[in-house]
Amino acid sequence: MAKCSVIQGEAQRQQADKRLEYAKFRRAMTLVVTAVSMTPLLLLSAVLYFSYHAVYEGKVFDHLEAVVERHALAIDEFLFERRQNVRMQVDSYTYEQLRDESLLNDRLRKMQSNYSNDYVDLGLVDEKGLQPAYAGPFRLLQADYGAAPWFRQAIAEDRFISDVFSGIRGTPHFIVTARGRKTGGEAFILRATIDFAHFNERVRQIRMGTTGLAFLVNRQGEFQTNLRPDETVDHAALAELAARDFSKSLPAHLEKANPQNQTMIYVAYPLKMKDWILVFQQEKHEAFSHLYNAQLISVSVLLLGGLAIVGTALALIRRMVQRISAAEQDQEVLQKQVVETGKLAAIGELAAGIAHEINNPLAIMVEHAGWIDDLMKGENTSGMKNFQEMQNSLKEIEIQGRRCKEITHKLLSFARRTDSRVQETQLNDLMQEVAGVSAQKARYGNTIIRLDLDPDLPTVHISPTEMQQVLLNLVNNAIDAMNKPEGVIVMRSHRDGPWVVLEVEDNGQGIPQANMPRIFEPFFTTKPVGKGTGLGLSICYGIIDKSGGTISVDSTPGQGTAFTVRLPATLPGSTAETQQPESIPNKGDDI
Repeated sequence: MAKCSVIQGEAQRQQADKRLEYAKFRRAMTLVVTAVSMTPLLLLSAVLYFSYHAVYEGKVFDHLEAVVERHALAIDEFLFERRQNVRMQVDSYTYEQLRDESLLNDRLRKMQSNYSNDYVDLGLVDEKGLQPAYAGPFRLLQADYGAAPWFRQAIAEDRFISDVFSGIRGTPHFIVTARGRKTGGEAFILRATIDFAHFNERVRQIRMGTTGLAFLVNRQGEFQTNLRPDETVDHAALAELAARDFSKSLPAHLEKANPQNQTMIYVAYPLKMKDWILVFQQEKHEAFSHLYNAQLISVSVLLLGGLAIVGTALALIRRMVQRISAAEQDQEVLQKQVVETGKLAAIGELAAGIAHEINNPLAIMVEHAGWIDDLMKGENTSGMKNFQEMQNSLKEIEIQGRRCKEITHKLLSFARRTDSRVQETQLNDLMQEVAGVSAQKARYGNTIIRLDLDPDLPTVHISPTEMQQVLLNLVNNAIDAMNKPEGVIVMRSHRDGPWVVLEVEDNGQGIPQANMPRIFEPFFTTKPVGKGTGLGLSICYGIIDKSGGTISVDSTPGQGTAFTVRLPATLPGSTAETQQPESIPNKGDDI
């Protein structure tokens, strides 16, 4: 007892020492991995933040200035085209022609068609400001613009674009004019009203984020486009931008805090001969959101990276221990399967011995039955009442004896050690033999084995005993896979070019897709413990592959499974070394 206690105590101490070593290993590995991994993270985060911060501000302004400049030039080009179009009408027609309202209406329709309805109306205004001809939706014929500020500017300039105003119609709009001369030398203008809603929307489309918006102002800081009620602008910042000298800096930008104590970014670009200014404003926090996000991400990456590194180190150690334990368990299972394989081999040897021992008495019985029949034929049997029955019994003994001999012969051929010698083999004969040997087991499983063999099937160079083992494994697996009262197994053979094709198809339960990649792995089986070793299909794959062929499987769960074996056919005058085809076809689902 004392010795057992000492042994148990020693074992416990060894286990405690092992646990202590694992604990030290975990701590050391965690510290090393953390230090090695966190150092570049810290350096990278610092470099990224300071470098990004240094260049990001300039890039944000460069981007905003490029966007504003591009849109300002586009708007300026829009205004120039509309102005030139009106100028072209004045150059193409005389004052008297333009007074014809039918011509004026026709020109308005053409201009609207060519420029997406940007024009609202056209009006001919004489030197006194009266409008003698008008084309458009409003009643503005004979309207008097003599006192309008825009008219005094328009009559004095060859081309003119007004600011946005309400005018007689009472809605915001602006006009484009071109000056012409009558025959007598008096001046007149042709004015066109631009669709303000469409123009306003063109400017409104210049947006970035949720706080970025664009608008137009003139040099007096008056808005030339509309703002929504929820949009606010700092008028002090507008006044400062309106007073800017754009000849020195183009475009101009400004940072200024609004009354709500929000720092706003303003970018401005002049257009319309510097009479208007396109202004874009956005909250600085939103404009620099990527910079702030980068700062937040850097800190988050450091924290999460540290946690991930520590967690990964601990997880890896636990996984290593689990894998060692799993490997030991797999080794135990492998040893058990080897023992089972040995048992099966011993059972096969025992069956072979029993078959051999039974075969000798059967031969004697059949021989003596024939001898008795010969003796009876030589005697006078006319007085024997039961002679015919005796003769029938002797024939039945001979028939059944030969049947038993055939069964033991087949059993011996399968139980005999595999003969790996390659010879010319007719696979139809092997399939018939396997079907005969497996017929009894199939009947017990309520299964029918059907043969569909090609009578002109060529031979193949293969070991007959190894091929018998392949076919028997496939048929036995098909019988075991049946889960219905009327199971059917079909064994087929046919030729496909230079290949002999064998198929073993059943209507059993099928193979789950998750198991398909592993069915040819050694010791993989889904049968209960003690029912299978998991070596059958692996051996089949090795035999067929060694013979220069392929084996593939096609299975649908609930419908059945079909194994297909392809072997090179024997060519006239060929040998086992020279008869294989040049290339092996695609294995499809081969593993």
